[in-house]
Amino acid sequence: MTAYAVTNPATGETTATYDTFTDAQVTDAVARADAAASVWAAKPAAERAEVIRRIAQLHRERKDELAAIIVKEMGKPIAAAVGEVDFAADIIEFYADNIDKITGDQPLEIQGSGTAVVRRAPLGPLLGIMPWNFPAYQVARFAAPNLAVGNTIILKHAPQCPESSAALEAIYQDAGLPDCAYINVYATNEQAASIIADPRVRGVSVTGSERAGAAVAEIAGRNLKKVALELGGSDPFLVLSTDDLDAVVQAAVDARLDNNGQSCNGAKRFIIVDGLYEEFTAKFVAALAAVQAEDPTQEDTVLGPLSSVAAAERLQEQIDRAVAQGATLLTGGTRDGAFFAPTVLTGVTADMDAYREELFGPAAVVYRAADEADAVAIANGTPFGLGSYVFTTDDEQAQRVADQIEAGMVYVNLVLADSPELPFGGVKRSGTSRELGLLAADEFVNKKLIRTA
Repeated sequence: MTAYAVTNPATGETTATYDTFTDAQVTDAVARADAAASVWAAKPAAERAEVIRRIAQLHRERKDELAAIIVKEMGKPIAAAVGEVDFAADIIEFYADNIDKITGDQPLEIQGSGTAVVRRAPLGPLLGIMPWNFPAYQVARFAAPNLAVGNTIILKHAPQCPESSAALEAIYQDAGLPDCAYINVYATNEQAASIIADPRVRGVSVTGSERAGAAVAEIAGRNLKKVALELGGSDPFLVLSTDDLDAVVQAAVDARLDNNGQSCNGAKRFIIVDGLYEEFTAKFVAALAAVQAEDPTQEDTVLGPLSSVAAAERLQEQIDRAVAQGATLLTGGTRDGAFFAPTVLTGVTADMDAYREELFGPAAVVYRAADEADAVAIANGTPFGLGSYVFTTDDEQAQRVADQIEAGMVYVNLVLADSPELPFGGVKRSGTSRELGLLAADEFVNKKLIRTA
């Protein structure tokens, strides 16, 4: 029985299944990606850029098809799914536009006579292990920079996104990549381990849970492979001062409900300074309680279902356990199939599981902070360190707090501001690498020194 299936979380209906690859098919995919590597790497950067630009164009031309698939596979509201595909196209185009910066020599100042440069060269075939929550965007931010530098791609998508997998593979191939420079594989976890171990595969990137990241990193380490990890997050949203609390509350709602609450860098912990806590919490709870989980195919839907009934059950168990341990439930905490009501907890303390867990869904925890120092301490009190959000009217405070927060990203007085040129990634148990921006193209290259007399 195949693990790759499209099961609509809004209806529970399984609309398509895909056969898992045989071991022979997996071995063949690696061989073909390896054969394509020398062909793709040999192309001038300008030629690679034109193919990558065509990949972006095809995303835009086929965005309605791709968006409809995303809605079926993981329940994203249709307007957000269209936005995801547009953003994926923007990301891909960024690497076409900046390929000279990515691939050009970096001159070094040296002592003595002669010259020295760092020249970036591709490594070869890479394995990408992708999650279900952003079926097109996640692939774009892994594949585009690595194709730009001349690597080839073996792509293992999440088992619930097989139709996206096939549609994306068609786009990459139709854009004019050399045959097998981008290959989709419907592989098992055991087969993925064999791909990582294969000496022809030069690195692996995984976006997913801590557990998945640890498992992949262990295999990569045993085989001396470079690994890039983009893992979970429990991003803090600090409110230290404001002259427009309603706008801050709306930003908080938008940040929590984005992607049905299933964004790794979505704000999940709301840390409010004492003088604003009561009013913020009242407005925040009222705003979230007013949002209904609805049919994701409708253009005006803000909140759809979680990705599966199993995901909703996991979130339900976390909320119930938090309440049993002493947290206060202010709204929500209930589900209907995969649909989960917007939920707010308070009174979560350091001895409760929810203090350190990631709540992956439309559930928020609100904390009262005595002052700036207390807010920073709460913000840093988890194993995660992906993104963070700071709201304040004091510019000096913003920079001071940004310096102290243990995270890979800090956004001051704004949310949902990801952009192709901005690096994305975390620290602690949130990961080890950067995607997006120019830094993404430096993850899987040989930074070769060439010193000339």
